Amino acid sequence: MKKEITENAVTFYDLVWDTEYFGVTSAKAILNRPLSKNEWVELKTRYRDYQFISIVNLNSEPVNTQMIGKDSSAFLADVNIQFVKKIERPHEVQKNIAVHQSLGRNDQLIEIADFQFSKFTEDPELAKRGGDQVYRKWLINSFDKSEKFYALSKDENGDLNGFLLHSYLGNACIIELIAVSQNVTKGGIGTSLFNAVENEAYKRGCSELRVGTQVRNMGAINFYHKLGCKQVGCHQVYHLWRF
Repeated sequence: MKKEITENAVTFYDLVWDTEYFGVTSAKAILNRPLSKNEWVELKTRYRDYQFISIVNLNSEPVNTQMIGKDSSAFLADVNIQFVKKIERPHEVQKNIAVHQSLGRNDQLIEIADFQFSKFTEDPELAKRGGDQVYRKWLINSFDKSEKFYALSKDENGDLNGFLLHSYLGNACIIELIAVSQNVTKGGIGTSLFNAVENEAYKRGCSELRVGTQVRNMGAINFYHKLGCKQVGCHQVYHLWRF
């Protein structure tokens, strides 16, 4: 079971999946606002039961950045950029795109899932523990799940050339993963997938789309801006290892 402690300053919980997959006791600390020195000291006492802690500094608060840098061995592993798009109208959906709920395992989809930017490979400790397979595991674990939805794009031969994994939370549609086959360089497949998901979310009565990406993934950032998404967050992600 996920053990979660939520306070005004910090949200702290076990990372059960990460613990099992990477073989190290893992937790996440989300810093919701600038911490006082006493709050920082209290947070550090929680680290003692874990080998790996992911520290998310919401909105990249400078006070927290300084404390993490001066008073820990944690390093900056990622800067997560969050986007939101308000859903205001339906979209025309291309005939080659279909949305599936509870999709069964699709090995062709797994092959397309080749992501260049990942904190799971850029952190050497995670990389040597199978970090390059995390997104594929994410996809596999999403098959046959009623809460998971896939928009699939196929070419004229019926072969899969792109997908967009998404889910719903309240009035929001959450874009989890999007990928286009490396054999396709042009054609607007990513845009067509995004529009199809936005159309589905509109029909469900959702008010917004949410998606995140890494600050180094300039292609994705430009892609979301082009589609009308607005940046709403910039969160530092630190990794702390305790061996």
